[in-house]
Amino acid sequence: METLTVILLLLGASVLSVVVFRRLNLPPILGYLLVGTLIGPKALNLLAGLSGAHYLAEFGVVFLMFSIGLEFSLSKLYAMKRIVFGLGFLQVMATLATVTAAAAATGLSWQAGVAIGGALAMSSTAVLTKLLSERIELDAPHGREVMGVLLFQDIAVVPLLILVPSFSQSPEQMAIAMGIAMLKAIALLAPVFLLGKRLLSKWFFFVAHGKSAELFVLNVLFVTLGLAWLTEAFGLSMALGAFVAGMLISETEFRHQVEADIMPFRDVLLGLFFVTVGMMLDVTLVLANWPWVLGVLAALLLVKFLLVFGLSRLFGALSGAAMRSGLWLCAGGEFGFVLLADVSTNAVAPPPVVQIVLAALVISMLLAPFIVQYSDRLVLRFTASEWLMRSLHLTNLAARTLSVDKHAVICGFGRSGQYLARFMADEGVRYIALDLDPDRVRQAAAAGENVVYGDATRREMLLAAGIGRARVLVVSFIDARAAERVLRLVRELAPGLPVVVRTFDEKDLGRLQRAGAAEVVPETLEASMMLASHALIHAGVPINRVLRQIRQTRAARYRTLRGFFHGESDHDDNVHDSEAPCLRSVSLHDGAYAIGKTLSQLAVNEQEVEVVAVRRRNIRTLEPSGGTRFEIDDVVVLLGVPGALVKAEGRLLKG
Repeated sequence: METLTVILLLLGASVLSVVVFRRLNLPPILGYLLVGTLIGPKALNLLAGLSGAHYLAEFGVVFLMFSIGLEFSLSKLYAMKRIVFGLGFLQVMATLATVTAAAAATGLSWQAGVAIGGALAMSSTAVLTKLLSERIELDAPHGREVMGVLLFQDIAVVPLLILVPSFSQSPEQMAIAMGIAMLKAIALLAPVFLLGKRLLSKWFFFVAHGKSAELFVLNVLFVTLGLAWLTEAFGLSMALGAFVAGMLISETEFRHQVEADIMPFRDVLLGLFFVTVGMMLDVTLVLANWPWVLGVLAALLLVKFLLVFGLSRLFGALSGAAMRSGLWLCAGGEFGFVLLADVSTNAVAPPPVVQIVLAALVISMLLAPFIVQYSDRLVLRFTASEWLMRSLHLTNLAARTLSVDKHAVICGFGRSGQYLARFMADEGVRYIALDLDPDRVRQAAAAGENVVYGDATRREMLLAAGIGRARVLVVSFIDARAAERVLRLVRELAPGLPVVVRTFDEKDLGRLQRAGAAEVVPETLEASMMLASHALIHAGVPINRVLRQIRQTRAARYRTLRGFFHGESDHDDNVHDSEAPCLRSVSLHDGAYAIGKTLSQLAVNEQEVEVVAVRRRNIRTLEPSGGTRFEIDDVVVLLGVPGALVKAEGRLLKG
C-alpha cells in the first residue's frame, strides 16, 4: 500500500479509537495501543513499508520527557522531599528488588529483572493526575503521596533510559560503558546547567521580542531538539537532552507559554509512539500464555499495593490513606511502555516475557480507573480505623453546626470562597466552609474562620454541615463534574435549598442548570462587565448609564437578578423607566381566577411576563413549570415591564 494511504488509515483508526475510549472514560493511550496491535506485523501488518514510523515515535518520547522536565521544579521537590525522595525512592527500589528476585527465581538474568522491574515500577502520571483533579483529591493525604511518588518515578525514568540499553552487553563492557556515559554526562551537563539557564532566559527574551507566535514555537522546537541531538551525539539518549531542556526552561518566565505551545506536538507524537508499542504486541502469543499474563497482572497489582501500603504506613500515614495510596499506584503507567520498548529493542529479555509483561501492563491501565472508583469502598470495607476516623470527623463537624441555623454552606475555601465568607460575615450571615487543603484549613481555622476539612461531594459531609437547615449552598471551586455531584446530593437531601455555582465560562451553564443550580456565575462574564464598565467610564460615558447597562446585562443573564421590587422610596431615575423590567408579587386569595388552574392554562408567560417563583406555605419554587397548579394563598412572583405586569395581574385575579 502507498505511504499516504497507510498514514490516512493510521490517523483515521487513531481518531476513531481515541473517541471511543474517551466516551468510555478510559485513557486514550489504550486506543493508540489497540490501533498499533491491529496494524502491527502480528496482525494486518499495514506499516511494513513505512520505516520512518518508529523514528517519528521516538520524538514522542522526547517531547514527553521535555514536558516532564518543564514540571521539574527544585522548589516543589524541596517542599515534597520527604515523599519524593523517601516514599517515591523506596517504592521504585523495592519494586526493582522484588521483580529482580522473581526474575532470578524463574531463570532470567538480573539485567532482565532490573529492566522489567523498572517498567513495572511506573504508574500512570497522566491518568492518576487527571483522576485526582476530577475527584478534588490533589490535597488529600493520599493525593499528596500519589503525586510525590509519581514525581520520583518520572525522575527515575531518565537514568533507566540510559541504563537499559547497556544491559545487552557483558558485565565488564556494561561497567565500562556506564563509566564512560557518566563522564560524558558530567562533561556535557555541567556547563549546560551552569550557563544554560542564563543563556536560555536571554535567548527566549530576544525571541519573544519578535512578537511572533510561530517564531516562538520554532524556537522551542529548536532548543528541545537541539539539546536532544547534542546528548545523542555524546552517546547519551535524546530523552536525556529533552529532559534537561525542559528543566532549564522551567526556571524561566516563559515556562507556561512553552508548555502550551509544545502540547500539540507532544500529544500527537506520543500517540504515534504508543501505536508502535501496540505493534509490539503479539496477540496470538499472549492468548497462548494467558495464565502467565493473568499471573503477572495479579502479582503486579498485589505486590505494588502491598509495597506502597507498607511504605506509606512506615512514613506515618494512617491505614486508610496508606491503603488509598496503594490502590491508586498499583497499576502500570505509560513510562512502563517506554522502558519495555527499550527492553525489546536491545533484546534484554526474551520476546515471550516482554509480550506477557506488555499485556499485563495494558490490562492494568485498563483497570486503573475502576480501581480508583472503588477505592473508597474497599478502604471502608477493610480498614476499621477509617470508619472511626470518619465518624469522629463527622461528629465534630455536626457538633459545630448543630447550633447554626439559616446559614450558608461554602464548598471550597480558596480565594473566591474566602472573599465570599468575608461578605457573609460583613452582612451578619453565618457560614460553614468545607475545603480539602489541610494546610489552608489549619491556617484559616487558627485565624478564626469557620472552615473545616471535608469533601463537599460526599453525602455525609453535607449532612454534617447542616444543609437541611441552611439558606443557601455555594460551590466556589471551578469543577463542573464535582459541582454536578454536589447538586445531585443537594437535590436528594435538601430539594428546596438554592445552590449557586461558580464556573469559568458559560459552556457548562445548561448542564449545571439542568442539574438544579439556582444560579451559575461565570467568571469570564463578570470580568468582561467590569472591564467594560471601567473602559466606558474612561471613554466619557456617564456613570449612571454605565451602571444601568451593567444592571440590564446582569438582569438578562441571572434569574435571581431579573428586576427588583420597586417602591416610593426608590430615588434612582432609572427605576421607574417604563421599559425596565421589575418584579411584582401577586397573592391569590380565595376567589382568584387562577386558583385550580395550571400555569400553561393561564398563558401568563405568553404576555411578555415571566413567572419566576411561586411561594406556597413558605416554600419557594424557583422554576415553576407549565404544570404548576395554583392554590389558595399562593404568592406568584412576576417579572416584566410595568404595563405587562398590570395585565398579567388582572389575568391571575380576574381572568
